[in-house]
Amino acid sequence: MVEGIFFHIGRFFIMLKKAIARPEKFSVYWREFVRNLEWMGIGSLLLVVVIAIFVGAVTTVQSAYQLVSSLIPVSVIGSIVADSTLLELAPTITSVVLAGRIGSRLASELATMRVTEQIDALEVMGIHVEAFLVMPRIVAAIIVIPILIILAAIIGIVGGMLIGHFTDIVPIHDFIQGAQETFRPMNVIICLTKAYVFSFIIGSVSSYVGFYTEGGALDVGRASTTAVVASSLIILVFDYVIAEVLLT
Repeated sequence: MVEGIFFHIGRFFIMLKKAIARPEKFSVYWREFVRNLEWMGIGSLLLVVVIAIFVGAVTTVQSAYQLVSSLIPVSVIGSIVADSTLLELAPTITSVVLAGRIGSRLASELATMRVTEQIDALEVMGIHVEAFLVMPRIVAAIIVIPILIILAAIIGIVGGMLIGHFTDIVPIHDFIQGAQETFRPMNVIICLTKAYVFSFIIGSVSSYVGFYTEGGALDVGRASTTAVVASSLIILVFDYVIAEVLLT
């Protein structure tokens, strides 16, 4: 098992090395990049918005249930929602969800191309397949996913604030006061760090799983599932590592 893990790690970095190559024809690579940019961003937007709204709303309601008493000001809810959204909820939950949507599609696309021998045909034509198929997907993920995470953080905080106001849990001015009192620029840095690391994990791991799929049609489904599981687990591991490095 250990040997298998090191085998995959080694082959993963070899794939990344091959993917960093000069394009044979830039316009073709650009079209592939824009195509991935479009479906990743526009296709995931509604999902991210809905999740962010409800995550912010649930955090507000649960914070009020657990922490607010006559001795604790209601403004603490704004602090909890803002900090937890920036530090954990927006980057991690959004990334795990996007690993399911974006990661599964990346893996299934490349796995389908592999089992139908389209990748082999491209290699015969002299095309650098790693650079043509893998790199545009990774770069698109690194650009799109952090934007979606930033949007999720903003919507989550605003959603929590509005839910607190309309349910009479916490007035808007108290929510904003609590969020401002405990705000630290480091929280934004941590959120962005997680966003870029997690986006690279989703793009690269999913592409790796799909690119090296072997077998037939059934293996395409297995590759999609493997990509989601592997990406999610690695995201959680790096979530802890980033927190340990930046918060201690």
